[in-house]
Amino acid sequence: MKDNNTVVIIGGGFAGVELAERLLKNDKKVNVILVDRNNYNFFPPLLYQVATGFLDVSNISYPFRKFFRNNKRFSFRMGELLQIRPQDNKIILNNGEISYSNLVLATGTVTNYFGNDNIRRNALPMKTISDAINLKNKILERLELATRTSDASERMKLTTFVVAGGGPTGVEIAGMLGELRKNILSEDYPELQNCPFDIYLIDGLQTILAPMSKASQQYATNSLKEMGIILRLGQVVKDYVDNVVHLADDTTIDSSNLIWTAGVTAQVFPGLPEKFYGRGKRLLVDGQNKVQGSHNIYAIGDTSLMKADPAFPEGHPQLAQVAIQQARLLASNLTLIDEKKRLLSFQYNDKGSMAIIRRNRAVADLNGPVKHFNGFIAWLIWVFIHLMSLINLRNKITTFLNWLNSYMTKDQPLRMIIDPSDKTSDQ
Repeated sequence: MKDNNTVVIIGGGFAGVELAERLLKNDKKVNVILVDRNNYNFFPPLLYQVATGFLDVSNISYPFRKFFRNNKRFSFRMGELLQIRPQDNKIILNNGEISYSNLVLATGTVTNYFGNDNIRRNALPMKTISDAINLKNKILERLELATRTSDASERMKLTTFVVAGGGPTGVEIAGMLGELRKNILSEDYPELQNCPFDIYLIDGLQTILAPMSKASQQYATNSLKEMGIILRLGQVVKDYVDNVVHLADDTTIDSSNLIWTAGVTAQVFPGLPEKFYGRGKRLLVDGQNKVQGSHNIYAIGDTSLMKADPAFPEGHPQLAQVAIQQARLLASNLTLIDEKKRLLSFQYNDKGSMAIIRRNRAVADLNGPVKHFNGFIAWLIWVFIHLMSLINLRNKITTFLNWLNSYMTKDQPLRMIIDPSDKTSDQ
């Protein structure tokens, strides 16, 4: 499969979809091939709500083929990248090969277990749709098991939750678990009314939400403590064996539920030399997001490490806004290359960051006249921005309606255990 002007994009997340849209809109001569191991785009910032049963998978995901259906210069290949052959302008997938004029790597990151196989095998990550569904299934299955066991210590393990990682994802899922404990679990599981449902949030730093302002950190800390979340800061999880979480200070927590949000890493692509990579396995790129040492391979978003932006000499944070802005600039630059015009250099416009903590409580650090919001106003800002960031109108409407129902009832009837690996027939 080859065309004189074919841009192949690996990865259909924020960066990949934004780049495909912009190229198809701005350059009528380009053909775009999007490659992803899934056939849908999804919205990672809301995965934790799928994992806790407050949103349905369809609220935050949408098929690529449906989204780009009306553009004849777009094609999609569901597959996994196995190798890049720069000398041949070709990529090898698990189901074929594709030639390219320009290759763009927008693969994002994967969960980082820091080399600990016990944690990798036994913890519950939350990086993909499959992770979120599995996490919801496991939590509900263990709660059901807790209702049946007569062993008090086993029941305690099954109903204790440990969240590793004090970034926005960890804070948000800890807060959502706190909402579940407060409003739902005792109602749904009357057999467990005497269980404390302990929730721990653990981070190696001395504060949660480390990239955010001190005001946001303090507000989030106080809000979580008010909910009864147990914070263990300045600690890292060093092992997880037999449903026991081992911390660096040699203390332990008995829990069947270690939720892992403690780190991410980029991916290494066979065919690209080791010198192309920097910190966190991120590809080193120049100011136009071209991979250093290549002539027609680009990397955008979380998988790239750019040090050419004067405001971010050590590289940009791995955030959605960075990915989207890099995709927009690269789309413009690829068109300028075709027109033999001077290329633009990337400069990140930092619009701020935010995190939701619980119902009516969030924090927002913005680059405007007012730098910090918290509480209900920040919660409203968070709701609006996340709704508007969903990929299409359908997702915006269904998510809004689900949130409205959850807000009015403090509940959501989405706590079904649906395991696709279960081969038993319906009875």
